[in-house]
Amino acid sequence: MVVSSLEGLSDAQKQELIASLSAIVVGTSGGEVSAESLSAVATASGNSLSGAWASVFASSVGKAKSVEDFCLAPGGGGGGGGGGGGGGGGDAEEA
Repeated sequence: MVVSSLEGLSDAQKQELIASLSAIVVGTSGGEVSAESLSAVATASGNSLSGAWASVFASSVGKAKSVEDFCLAPGGGGGGGGGGGGGGGGDAEEA
């Protein structure tokens, strides 16, 4: 989903987007990803970020050790597919 405006997003979606973008800005600029730094970036961008969302994202990035580890690499996410189909149990002729 491409987002060109925060209009039309729910409050929770706005907060999640603002928090994640703030974490990327702080983390990739070499700063410490803290609730305070995320809130400061959000404010500087003309948005507001609740303390709860800032704390959740700061904690999550901290547990991942870095923003790079927090954000999945392209093609690096998703679960594995189901197992391959098993061979039939019937009698097969050898060629």
